[in-house]
Amino acid sequence: MLTLALVAAALLFVVMSVVWWIAIRIQNAGIVDIAWSANFSLVVSFYALVSDGYALRRLVLAAMVVLWSARLAIYLYRRVMGHHPCEDGRYQELRKEWVPHVDARFFGFFQLQGILNVILSVPFLIACANPSAELGIAEGAGAALWAIGLLGESTADLQLDRFRRDPANKGRTCQVGLWRYSRHPNYFFEWMIWVGYFVFALGSPWGWLSIYCPSLMLYFLLRVTGIPMTEEQALKSRGGEYREYQRTTSMFVPWFRKG
Repeated sequence: MLTLALVAAALLFVVMSVVWWIAIRIQNAGIVDIAWSANFSLVVSFYALVSDGYALRRLVLAAMVVLWSARLAIYLYRRVMGHHPCEDGRYQELRKEWVPHVDARFFGFFQLQGILNVILSVPFLIACANPSAELGIAEGAGAALWAIGLLGESTADLQLDRFRRDPANKGRTCQVGLWRYSRHPNYFFEWMIWVGYFVFALGSPWGWLSIYCPSLMLYFLLRVTGIPMTEEQALKSRGGEYREYQRTTSMFVPWFRKG
């Protein structure tokens, strides 16, 4: 399995190098988000094709990952390119911080995303290598959690997209649908998808080792590139309205509003 992971890492090094070159040409580092999402389809397809585990398990898992990965990549493509040539505020801030070595720092950043793709794909590798010729309870439970997460994330993205398309909502905070009960329902359901992948992997030997995947994803969402950066930008652009939204609405888990 280590050999397959190393091959996947080498493949993504090439992919992310090309994506970095494109980002330089168009001066928009936001395309790294699109590539990061799409890379999971590439990795799981590779594992499913070359592994010798139970064919049905490989097929089911590959379908789950590709459906989620492709949907997210397409959604991000529309969002990023819909605002092009304007670059996401997160990457504008990084450009300021990384002067005068902007391109070199972004190259390292892009490659780090490819490494994370491989690290987070360990549940896929473990499950694809499992020769057991039956799908068990863990795999069924994992698929159910994945389905709930995908439905929730897709719904949250659709609701936010509809809200933003209305000119009357320009500069306002979306508080409709799932966004009324969580400030980041898309992130919550994204995390649930990763919990689903972990539970699915529990049906295979050594699957428990992949517990770090949903844990790492939760850490990134809550402490690093997810909620902190998103809320920092929201406070800058929406000020008092967003502070009130913070006061009344759960940060992550959908829950009843305060006051």
